[in-house]
Amino acid sequence: MTRPLRLVAVSGGMQRPSRSTALAEHLLDLIAEEVPCEQRLVELGQLAPQFAGAMWRSQLPGAVERELAAVEQADVLVVTTPVYRGSYTGLFKHFFDFIDQDALIDTPILLAATGGSERHALVIDHQLRPLFSFFQARTLPLGIYATDKDFVDHRVRDEALVQRCRLAVQRGLPLVELARLAGADVAQESIAA
Repeated sequence: MTRPLRLVAVSGGMQRPSRSTALAEHLLDLIAEEVPCEQRLVELGQLAPQFAGAMWRSQLPGAVERELAAVEQADVLVVTTPVYRGSYTGLFKHFFDFIDQDALIDTPILLAATGGSERHALVIDHQLRPLFSFFQARTLPLGIYATDKDFVDHRVRDEALVQRCRLAVQRGLPLVELARLAGADVAQESIAA
């Protein structure tokens, strides 16, 4: 029997409630409908006071280190960020600066962003994909971009967005399945050893 996938979402939202967090939770739930997984949500807005001034990983408190380790050990990542001045936030980048550069190799990552208008929709391809390309991660084929109008009471409500989220998950399932099989192989090797 294979273990559940470690599914981790990182929300770059700095406030509560947050549209980025709502989108991350929505995507987590959609993936969990398709594959057995253990879900974890990392909210950077809650962690920010603990890592914003750190220059080195050794300076981070245990709570931040645990969240970094969860991201590094994830079988699948969902990453959401608000768009701020045409890109992800500085604290979002700062968090990922602490991630070991080899930790996300071949990890499937579903990219998503939220913004005030459609003008920032290319942030996924022009900002997020290059960042995770550095990590040699496998960004899933479809990214998700949502605007303020797609939410009601900080919940995903726009039907076109709901359908795009479902499509993104469906299109990404082959890569998620590869991650699941790789995790099963590693578990079998450790049992045999």
